[in-house]
Amino acid sequence: MSKHRKKFITLINKATTDGEKLAPEEMTFSYDGIIYPTTLCSPETFKALESFEAREDDVFLAGYCKSGTNWVGQILNDLVLTSAKNTEDSDSLDDEELEEFPYIEVGDAEKYQRMKRLPSRRVIFTHLRPEKLPASIFSKKVKILLLLRNPKDVATSFYHFCNNWNAYPSFKTWDDYFTAFMNGQMLWGSYIDYIFEWNKHADDENIMAITYEELKENKVQVVKQISEFLELHPTDEEIQGVVDRSSFQAMKANADNTHGEFGNVLFRKGGVSDWKYLFSEEHNREMDAAFEERLSETKLGRKLKYGVYCKA
Repeated sequence: MSKHRKKFITLINKATTDGEKLAPEEMTFSYDGIIYPTTLCSPETFKALESFEAREDDVFLAGYCKSGTNWVGQILNDLVLTSAKNTEDSDSLDDEELEEFPYIEVGDAEKYQRMKRLPSRRVIFTHLRPEKLPASIFSKKVKILLLLRNPKDVATSFYHFCNNWNAYPSFKTWDDYFTAFMNGQMLWGSYIDYIFEWNKHADDENIMAITYEELKENKVQVVKQISEFLELHPTDEEIQGVVDRSSFQAMKANADNTHGEFGNVLFRKGGVSDWKYLFSEEHNREMDAAFEERLSETKLGRKLKYGVYCKA
């Protein structure tokens, strides 16, 4: 991750401060049928995003909220920086003046003009579904790393995140939150719909899908697979360095530099199966049924290994 992060921390701190001043009904807006936070996004930004011009060597990380995008983003940025470290452009890849908030849909409407100044390879994150992304990303066959996580842990982690960060609307009870999550009345929309829409691109050659769980199980192997997908050629020693720097403990220890006070909200547990502490039998039945109906027969649904990670 960038050494500087000053602009990142400034935007996050502003979102936190703004959220403390807003009434619950002022904290969200709807754009093209999806709910977003007013503290981070705006209709003007989404309108400007439509004309964003991707580069063929861009790298996109796509993942729903609380799927592990911060973690995998660290890995991606580290791989790209490691690969570029001996080139004449390596310093500009970590230039504070050229920093932009990594999520493409977050920030002011002028950010896309500034992003034209960013050196290649640009590493860009997004929580958006594919049909909400600019057409140039797909027409130029930009490489997209698609990150998935089992739906029950996503729901659980997002619940704690919403209730611990003032920039997002909170929920009085887990039941209230679960209803909103299952009905798609959440920030960035329904996770079930998110996976369903991305599954339409599951066989695209420029898209590689990985899961949070497989990365947890064998980080070295998955990091190697990511580097091969991006056509990078790190040494085994460099791979191990990327793995070490992206451990939960290392990232949490460095959180003051990378995320400021927001790190206390972001780095909670970083584990698997935390959902078992919140889901009742009724919650399990409802999500199991939704998964079975929408995703069980899809390629991405099978990749999630729902029977392994989401059964009590």
